[in-house]
Amino acid sequence: MSDPEETIRQCVQILERIMNDDSVPRNIRKGAEEVRNILLREDEPPAMRAATGISILDELNNDPNIPLHTRTLVWNIVSNLETIPVE
Repeated sequence: MSDPEETIRQCVQILERIMNDDSVPRNIRKGAEEVRNILLREDEPPAMRAATGISILDELNNDPNIPLHTRTLVWNIVSNLETIPVE
């Protein structure tokens, strides 16, 4: 099993790709930034940060304006965050 912090770091990198993609609507980029900031909080356990991030990403994925390539990236992030064990 991989280190939860490493998983979070990888997810943050993907979120930063979404945030810097001008073809993604502003509200989706803003949501990606919000999730990134949550994941980077070191005062909360990784499982709690992951659960909060997943919740926001699920909302973003339901946005009808999200580009297909971004939706795929979001699914990838959610899948990775779901591997973080609850301690």
